[in-house]
Amino acid sequence: MSGGSGLVWLGTPAFPRAARTALADTRMRRNLRKATGTIRDKRLRVAAELDDWEQLRDSAAALKLRTLRHLPRYLEQLEASVSAAGGTVHWAADAAEANRIVTELVLATGEREVVKVKSMATQEIGLNEALAARGITAHETDLAELIVQLADDRPSHILVPAIHLGRAEIREVFRTRMPDAPADLTDDPRALAEAARRHLRERFLRAKVAVSGANFAVAETGTVLVVESEGNGRMCLTLPETLITVMGIEKVVPAFGDLEVFLQLLPRSATGERMNPYTSAWTGVHEGDGPSAFHLVLLDNGRTATLADQVGRQALGCIRCSACLNVCPVYERTGGHAYGSVYPGPIGAILTPQLAGPGHADSLPFASTLCGACYDACPVKIDIPEVLVHLRARVVDAERGRTVPTMESLLMRAATEVLSSPERLSLAQKAGAAGGRLLGRRGRIGRLPGPLHAWSDTRDLPVPPAESFRAWWQRTRPEEESAQ
Repeated sequence: MSGGSGLVWLGTPAFPRAARTALADTRMRRNLRKATGTIRDKRLRVAAELDDWEQLRDSAAALKLRTLRHLPRYLEQLEASVSAAGGTVHWAADAAEANRIVTELVLATGEREVVKVKSMATQEIGLNEALAARGITAHETDLAELIVQLADDRPSHILVPAIHLGRAEIREVFRTRMPDAPADLTDDPRALAEAARRHLRERFLRAKVAVSGANFAVAETGTVLVVESEGNGRMCLTLPETLITVMGIEKVVPAFGDLEVFLQLLPRSATGERMNPYTSAWTGVHEGDGPSAFHLVLLDNGRTATLADQVGRQALGCIRCSACLNVCPVYERTGGHAYGSVYPGPIGAILTPQLAGPGHADSLPFASTLCGACYDACPVKIDIPEVLVHLRARVVDAERGRTVPTMESLLMRAATEVLSSPERLSLAQKAGAAGGRLLGRRGRIGRLPGPLHAWSDTRDLPVPPAESFRAWWQRTRPEEESAQ
């Protein structure tokens, strides 16, 4: 397939600027810390119960690598298997083509509304907006997705899209945006869940068309799987007459037996559960059982181009568990909105720039401390720090070809000149000490002048010492210095 990209890129400001805004939101940061900490601790407990946890991770990594190496073969096998089971397979090179296919399928049924089970692929291509433009209403049925949709907000987490909102805020969203919400609704989680359940039940019962994502699709059998925790997904997958599944091409696995590995790793890594409460699997269509029409839309949207990068292709192994987000010190403080994409956190920092293409999201590979916690947590052993460094180098290489150099490149050239000469370094240190005394207050430097303020606005800068280490050494150990 061609690799044209149509990823919905939401972040107009670069990550550093967006992150500064997020860091000022103490309420959001408090919600994030509590939620990610809880999930992180549960994951550690249930993973420790398996003696072969590391062996499972090795197996998953090997399976993903083998699948990506032979992806065209497995996709063709998947198409044949789905078709043989009575389903119809569609190939979409980019977001525009995928949206057109889904929209035409819905319109062909004569319906003007659909129910959806959570799918990041449909968020990636902006499907809800494309449907709305043709007069079709999409109802999100995952609880967190419903909250975000009602609030006219954006998801901020792969697994828990409304993780940035507290119970009181969710109650307010329901009271103001959900017409059938009880007048005496409280912020008790059970009351909120019951209100959402009643709100969705009517939509489930009347919907004739459903749109889903997919966690996995088995090439040898044509079986598609969705795992979830609430049961809303199962309602979407069984009640409507027409089911349309939008799936990234990297979600295919070769054999049904491969699921044994992933279905042990995914729930433990995602929610800290030993198994998902609902694992729904279907193969084509069956008369009198479930939807009478099944369509599988295989989405490229930049994935083929990503596959061509031998280092960057690791990102396509992601099973969307969000474990990397829950351990990331950067995400925990800035939240998902700062990343400007439906894929936030460490995995978003390596996946989004590749799917969006050159010139988009170039700041995301730098949104990391490279601490490696994400690699340790990843159930399929994606070496996220390696890919981050690789993508950073790609951005730097692209900048070298600019006719007008960037401020950063000019500063780095100046630093090269200074650091390559002991004499120039000594002069720079003396100048820095003198400048620090002029700009410093109480041992700290405030706002730097000109374009340098972007550095000082987000960092505490101590005043340089009056005497450098080298000068101190020369003064206190003249005999050793002269001996060299």
